[in-house]
Amino acid sequence: MAGTAIVGAGNYTLEIDTGFIQDAFILDDAIAGVLNNTTYVLDGTTNFADVTTGINSISVKRGRRDQGDQFSAGTMVLNMLDTTGIFNPFDSLSPFFDPSTAQPGLAPMRRVRLARYSNTNVKEYLFNGYIVNFDYNFALGGLDTVTVYCADDFYLLAQTFLQEFNVSEELSNERLEAVLDLPEVDFPLAQRNISTGTQTLGGAAAFTVPEGTNVLEYCTRINDAEQGRLFMSRDGDLTFQPRIGNTLSAPVLNFHDDGTNVPFDNLGISFEADQVVNRAAVAIAGGNQQIADDAASQAKYFIQTTSITDSLLHNDTAALALANYLLSPEPEARYTAVGTNLNKLTTAQRDTIATVDIGDTISIEKSFTSGNSTTQLAQELSVEGIEHTITVSNGHAIMYFTAPTTIVYELILDDAVFGIIDSTNVLG
Repeated sequence: MAGTAIVGAGNYTLEIDTGFIQDAFILDDAIAGVLNNTTYVLDGTTNFADVTTGINSISVKRGRRDQGDQFSAGTMVLNMLDTTGIFNPFDSLSPFFDPSTAQPGLAPMRRVRLARYSNTNVKEYLFNGYIVNFDYNFALGGLDTVTVYCADDFYLLAQTFLQEFNVSEELSNERLEAVLDLPEVDFPLAQRNISTGTQTLGGAAAFTVPEGTNVLEYCTRINDAEQGRLFMSRDGDLTFQPRIGNTLSAPVLNFHDDGTNVPFDNLGISFEADQVVNRAAVAIAGGNQQIADDAASQAKYFIQTTSITDSLLHNDTAALALANYLLSPEPEARYTAVGTNLNKLTTAQRDTIATVDIGDTISIEKSFTSGNSTTQLAQELSVEGIEHTITVSNGHAIMYFTAPTTIVYELILDDAVFGIIDSTNVLG
């Protein structure tokens, strides 16, 4: 089995790009300079160093905790014990030091990737990004430690700014592709997973993108108009998913507390007043506010408003449709987060849980004891955020943050609410 074993979790690999090209063709070299060589080729490939054995802890955060939050750059923080001194950027004898450039191989803006191996030795990435900060902490009389801060490709988009951009009326996914294709952005085609959008964006003069606009900020505005998801996947692809209504979707993972399926040890439940939106106002660029109201909800919960100004949607009709889409007139009790540790799971469950990503559907079922009876409530929810915590002593813990984009309740016989067979109360 490849990788390094983590207690109760499986085998993992943490790799950092050293900046070396390990198999490039070299003129006048007796081995690497031979023509028609299949080992040493013109471009060569990047040399990734496996630093898994030096890791004390890993923390990964991707996505968002709540459906109303924006997607930001995914992050990974590594805490490493430098038992042999090889991570020291001043150590010219380190195997990660490049003598040809007199530069340390482990340095800011190097690629970094974290992967777990399945039971069949398939490599599944959990994070793919760049080092943005490399802090080396010298300890007098003790082990030196290194803290490495990493971010995914959203970090690069946030550091890039647009020239003036004259846009055409087009679907949201087409606008996103056009931005990524711009020479000042030049986002790799191989790292795009962009689905067809449902919303048309404006192309009149009012929608011209001014010079100096931040790329990530503008991409976020595209997603605001679509109300889908825009994030970096676990294997490093920029992923765009369209607006989705209330649908029944087969969950990729089922959490239960009754001894069946995947056990959990952490569960968040929310039933809050701020879930209510009974007035929504949306205005397109250069247009007037389009307002959707729910009078019945306002009578019960007072007026609670959300507003989007300067939307990229192409006309007022689309803006009004979005305003109505944003209404959430009644608060609903729901599971907001669920967590487990891989040491509680079977081998098959570990392999499945490691591949769950943002946008997938999971189900959560909890047992509730009331008086002499026990009932169970199950919900199907979309995954909006994922957090991994990996330590040498405690193994691998995962937390999923959810949203009711897709929400289904398990049918409960004789229950006044959950005993009605309809679109949200289902068998199983």
